[in-house]
Amino acid sequence: MSGTFSKLRNAYHLFKSIDFKMLAKLSEKVDLPKVMESVSKMDENQLNGLLKMLSARSSKKKVPPAVNGDFYDIAARLSPEDRELQLKVRRFMEEEIQPLVNEYWLKAEFPFEIIPKFRELNITGITFEGYGCANRSFLMEGIIAMEMARVDASIATFFGVQTGLAMRSIYMLGSEAQKDEWLPGMQQLNIIGAFGLTEPEVGSGTAGGLTTTAKRTGDTWVLNGQKKWIGNATFADVIVIWARDVDDNQVKGFLLRKDTPGFSVEKIHDKMSLRIVQNGLITLKDCHIAESDRLAHAASFKDTSHVLRMTRASVAWEAVGCARGAYENALDYTMKRKQFGKPIAGFQLIQGHLVEMLSNLTAMQTMAFRLSELQDEGRLKDEHASLAKVFCTLRTRDIVSRAREVMGGNGILLEYNVARFVADAEGIYSYEGTKEINSLIVGKAITGLSAFV
Repeated sequence: MSGTFSKLRNAYHLFKSIDFKMLAKLSEKVDLPKVMESVSKMDENQLNGLLKMLSARSSKKKVPPAVNGDFYDIAARLSPEDRELQLKVRRFMEEEIQPLVNEYWLKAEFPFEIIPKFRELNITGITFEGYGCANRSFLMEGIIAMEMARVDASIATFFGVQTGLAMRSIYMLGSEAQKDEWLPGMQQLNIIGAFGLTEPEVGSGTAGGLTTTAKRTGDTWVLNGQKKWIGNATFADVIVIWARDVDDNQVKGFLLRKDTPGFSVEKIHDKMSLRIVQNGLITLKDCHIAESDRLAHAASFKDTSHVLRMTRASVAWEAVGCARGAYENALDYTMKRKQFGKPIAGFQLIQGHLVEMLSNLTAMQTMAFRLSELQDEGRLKDEHASLAKVFCTLRTRDIVSRAREVMGGNGILLEYNVARFVADAEGIYSYEGTKEINSLIVGKAITGLSAFV
């Protein structure tokens, strides 16, 4: 009797182990009734052997897909040289930045030890020609911004201020003497730059409402006023200061050296976003700046806006990177986190969130890619950059929110890497022009009507 029960038990387990989809395909090539007749004649030892064989086959673990936020394989559009540089930056961020970023983010301090390592990458001022710069494409500048923000948006912001704002202001609007003096040292990160436009009471209204003033007296300019939220300001060697000329009411740019009398800077504390970025409140009291340190080709806010247009494209890429980092960390987490006996990535509601994240991320990547192509073609307009900045930063907020959602309570812990992206997305959303201001730039372009006051 016990032998009968044993056979029944083995037959039951054998039935459970059958892959019926495979069985349907097998029936097209094999006489299954004859196979079943042969199985029915097996003794207990033969059935045990068959069961072990089938169990071993079914127990082989499937290798999960690699975690990769580039679902449409945009990287395949890069040249081999550009792809190599992309991966070089990725390795740097993962090996040098990732291990220390949470610690410094929590302390709200900047990891100065990374600057020599950054120098070795040789990517500062990457789109410029001469002065030690690489003269690569704007697309590559965007890809680099994405790779940095994929690990940490604060480091991407530091790099964006140095290259995109400070160096670009000098490169686009400076005299040859000014370029020769500053750009080689800035390219090597021996000189750190900052960009002073926003003020305590003037953010979106900088085009016509700067309260920082400049008064010329002979070959000297006297600057008075304050600047707020200035990245790198606490340790910068040179700061591009934008001030209103009291004589013609036009915005002009000045190269402020850190040891200038009357210049002081106070670190802004208690930020919830981009905490590694050292933002400062700058105060200028009768700062005397030589005419030779006035940006030679900056005569109005239109010149300032030319710089911002070029950097706004990189901010769109930073948003892509921030979103990609959050998505990839969340996806990896859901594939490893088990509840109810299986990875939570296998549940429908979680997959719904993951697909929503990936859809937005893929749309952002393709938009940013095309934006950089327009930039390289010399066809970039303010409204192109503004639309990408609006869309990418808005979608990033949604992606990081869903990333935190699928991670449950662990999503608010720094050690799981998503909480930092949630907070940093807010900073990217606001700087380089708010959603509202950039929307109005696009609105004017598509309607021909200005909604600005």
